[in-house]
Amino acid sequence: MRAALWLVGLFGVAVASALLAGNNHSMVTVFWAPYRVDVSLNLALTVLAVLFITIHLALRALSALFDLPQLAKRWRLQQRERAMHASLLDAMVQLLTGRYVRAAKSAQKTLDLEQVLADQARLGDALPAHANQLRALAHLLAAESAHALSDQERREQHLQSVLRLGERHMADAVQDVVEASRLRAARWALRDRNPAQALEWLNGLRLGTARRTLTLRLRLKATRLDKQYLLALDTARLLAKHGAFTDIAAHSLLRELAIASLNDAQDPAQLQRAWNSLDTQERAMTEVALHAAQRMIKFEGEAQAVMLWLTPLWNRMLQKPDSMLPAVRYRLVFLLAQTLMAQPKNTDWLSSIERARVAYPRWPELQFLAGMVCWQHALWGKAQQMLEPAADQLAHPEMQRQAWRTLALLAEHKEETARAQFCWRRAAEVVIG
Repeated sequence: MRAALWLVGLFGVAVASALLAGNNHSMVTVFWAPYRVDVSLNLALTVLAVLFITIHLALRALSALFDLPQLAKRWRLQQRERAMHASLLDAMVQLLTGRYVRAAKSAQKTLDLEQVLADQARLGDALPAHANQLRALAHLLAAESAHALSDQERREQHLQSVLRLGERHMADAVQDVVEASRLRAARWALRDRNPAQALEWLNGLRLGTARRTLTLRLRLKATRLDKQYLLALDTARLLAKHGAFTDIAAHSLLRELAIASLNDAQDPAQLQRAWNSLDTQERAMTEVALHAAQRMIKFEGEAQAVMLWLTPLWNRMLQKPDSMLPAVRYRLVFLLAQTLMAQPKNTDWLSSIERARVAYPRWPELQFLAGMVCWQHALWGKAQQMLEPAADQLAHPEMQRQAWRTLALLAEHKEETARAQFCWRRAAEVVIG
């Protein structure tokens, strides 16, 4: 359609030109003393048009001729720039394929080409807008290759070059490469088992970069390696919130770090502060609460605090008996027995334990707990009645030894010497792993 319109227009112009030129009898007189030249108007217009076109083409040709040196220089710059890009891509490919020596050579070639461009820019040539970013990236690739080759000196040289380049140029593209170099430096420090240096690199990151999942993972590794478990726990919470782990992995990691933070406590006050620093979800973890209670008993801290930690686990065990493994139940009952023995007599707990024993008669650990509480309340016969069948059934060595010791004390109280000796001997025969 467009071609047809152009053809119609061309015919219209031809017809108009023919009509104008055919009926035009005007003359143009040119006086050049002592001469006079008379020509038709059509000839004069034709000569002017040809003259204009000739002059225009001549000027274009002269301009192109004078621009040849500049075009040649621009072509050389483009060739060097393309060679720089090609060598940078080659360095990346060689690095990813494990050819670290070739990657280092390609990165150095990129730096040499960029230096040539920079030298020409000082003479007045235009430097590519992304030259600084390319130079920083080439230094980073060279540093990564040097790290893979265990050449720490060369690695540090290239890393410092990137940092100095970032100080001179504040463009976002250059700063992104600087942030990447800091992340890589933190990873190198972790591989060198230097968590303090890794944390120093991570602390120098911008706020946006510091909150990324990759940065948080590196911070988690560094704090765990540096045994800063409270900081590691905070970082793990952020990662779990961002969905960096599966639910099972997040639960396991938080539990491990919470227990590690409790292990850092060296007295009851520090243990209480460490417990208060935990989240509600972490305090509800069975392993964490049991470990905290065990540590507090070891420090001979307040029994009331231990009971506050163990009471929710006791209620959970009675309401959902399948939620705890037998080994966990044994551990909970043993800690409860130790804590109740360190407290004044409490009839409420005696009633609660009795109801639990009746509800779950096949659990020997509940019989042990009932017997120990009865012994505390001076219910000697009831205590012996509970402990005698439980002593042979208990699978927990410490609990079994405690049961036989209590039976020995009850026998001594009744002046049954032979029975007491037998119970003491059975307690001594229990092997605690």
